[in-house]
Amino acid sequence: MQTYRTKLCGELRSSDAGSEVTLSGWVQTKRDHGNLVFIDLRDNDGITQCVADTGNPCFEALEKVRLETVIRVEGKVVLRDTATINPKMPTGEVEVAVTKLDILGESQVLPFSITANTEDLSEEQRLTYRFLDLRREKLHANILLRNHLNKFVRDQMWDMGFTEFQTPILTSSSPEGARDYLVPSRIHKGEFYALPQSPQQFKQLLMVAGFDRYFQLAPCFRDEDSRADRSPGEFYQIDWEMSFVTQDEILEVGEKLITSIFKKFAPNATCSEAPFARIPFDEAMLTYGTDKPDLRNPLKIVDVSEVFVGSDFGIFANTVAEGGFVRAIRAPKSADKPRSWFDKLNAFAVENNMGGLGYIVRTAEGNKGPIAKKLDEARLTKLFELTGTEIDDSVFFVCGKGSETALFAGKVRNLLGRELDLFEKNAYRFCWVMDFPFYEMDPDTGKPMFSHNPFTMPQGELDALNNQNPLEIKAYQFDMVGNGLEMLSGAIRNHRPDVMYKAFEIAGYGPEVVENKFGGMLNAFKYGAPPHGGAAFGFDRIVMMLENEDYIREVIAFPFNQQARDLLMNAPSPVTEQQLRDVHIKLR
Repeated sequence: MQTYRTKLCGELRSSDAGSEVTLSGWVQTKRDHGNLVFIDLRDNDGITQCVADTGNPCFEALEKVRLETVIRVEGKVVLRDTATINPKMPTGEVEVAVTKLDILGESQVLPFSITANTEDLSEEQRLTYRFLDLRREKLHANILLRNHLNKFVRDQMWDMGFTEFQTPILTSSSPEGARDYLVPSRIHKGEFYALPQSPQQFKQLLMVAGFDRYFQLAPCFRDEDSRADRSPGEFYQIDWEMSFVTQDEILEVGEKLITSIFKKFAPNATCSEAPFARIPFDEAMLTYGTDKPDLRNPLKIVDVSEVFVGSDFGIFANTVAEGGFVRAIRAPKSADKPRSWFDKLNAFAVENNMGGLGYIVRTAEGNKGPIAKKLDEARLTKLFELTGTEIDDSVFFVCGKGSETALFAGKVRNLLGRELDLFEKNAYRFCWVMDFPFYEMDPDTGKPMFSHNPFTMPQGELDALNNQNPLEIKAYQFDMVGNGLEMLSGAIRNHRPDVMYKAFEIAGYGPEVVENKFGGMLNAFKYGAPPHGGAAFGFDRIVMMLENEDYIREVIAFPFNQQARDLLMNAPSPVTEQQLRDVHIKLR
């Protein structure tokens, strides 16, 4: 029987010197020194240097072999000369003196170098030849990390008493916040399945069925636009649900899992310890200008509207009088920045469709800037007290109305944190954002719509739905945020039919819609449903954070491009007329 290898390319050490080995792998690099030819042979485990001289019968073949050709070599492990030891390679003390060579899979001329920097390659190149891109060291390691994390998560969840389930991929369409991917039925003319946006209804049904603790590394499908931290199409969640559970108990599971993951896979980084900070949604929007605050940045946003009430600075005073607000962000030790720096920040405001970015510079010689001249000493004292602004600091202002202005203040906070190099290095800072609004106003209809998960229990339950302003009702809904990314979303679920009917009624869905869309779960709740709740981590985002990648496609083996196309497999693509007829579809 043919033996392709007796050792892996990454496991040879000085203790193997003198032994005969067989290795198989890809030719990563080739160096021809005239009388010697060296190749680096790579497999999934690592790299070994192989060598042949002009007297070797394999020399000519090795000299001609193309990069990324798959070969098998036999030879003797020898120690390298002291001067040629490569301390950066685990196998750097040895090399294999080749005595036999077999070409197993010849490579054509490569469309790009496997060792090239990603900055030198286009997205189209990388995704069209993804099988080559995946051979690159960093990307290869990212995908292997997914495997290790997958096993680790499963072990952790089993240890916490969770049972692993698989839920259907073909299901019914339901309004869960994104567009569904639809699958036409051949058997049932004019009807469609949907790919699940999440296993939401099924995991709740498992609680009704009495299984108590569910988890799954669940594939989810949403027809959404691409973002740096979101892949269009398919993504994976670490999904779990628990019966007879309080909100605090769900948060404890999330904290235990995420801290164990980062201690295992990022041991040299600083990580938040449990319990994590719990920040109400309203406070997060005021203090950080986002429901995804990056706590590595120490800057905070302060409402200073009171300072400008009745002041001589008419633009701010009038906006506050009309129901707007003024938010301030202190920029520590920035008073010595050149005027061009302040102009650049003002240009950032204009680029974001804001009128500008006002500021005051506080120095020992006095306060500078046009706004400072419009405020008397008492107002300035109050301003500096509210914001903590000291000598040699600056303070920036965002003024306006509505959520867009509040969100812009969050952008300014992060920009100042980057510009002043204030972000904590090599750290993972986690927090909980709690008490999300149950409803928000639909800008198109002017009516309430679900702000988050429609299956969440409203705080106050039926009494709140009957007697409170819908826009003031809070939900038992929470997110875990890490370094400015949403890592987890979860909730205590609505397990009561009377509360569900009323909640959907306020959002504009009659009982017939609820029964049609959620009939299976609603019917189950009528036969004894336990109080339950759960959450789901974004699996891909955890890998993205661990590998410090800016783009989520760097941790997915076969991602779509930004236009939701699979360039490697040419999907989506046209189908035949017969295939369309089989599922009763005619293209318009």
